[in-house]
Amino acid sequence: MPRIHHMVLLQFKAQTSPQAIGSIMTELAELRNVVDGIDHFAGGPYASEEGLHAGFTHGFLMTFRDAGARDAYLPHPEHERVKQLILPHVDNVIAFDIEDSS
Repeated sequence: MPRIHHMVLLQFKAQTSPQAIGSIMTELAELRNVVDGIDHFAGGPYASEEGLHAGFTHGFLMTFRDAGARDAYLPHPEHERVKQLILPHVDNVIAFDIEDSS
């Protein structure tokens, strides 16, 4: 079964403090410990000189064991809790999933 890479880009509001962003990123990373099927998490601020971030300031990548694990994560109460922490602090969000069968 192919793994699923769940990529999310966040455009934080200008008034969102670095401490709030750090707390949000920590909460996202902790999901790996409470939601079954998350094999990998990486996240942080935009880190390229390329300049193609279109105003998105941070992002994260979660790799799920398979589509079933991702599908169980989406309505998971802890995912919903963290999502509600994030939404008041962002102007825009992009979520994009790809299958990896390599």
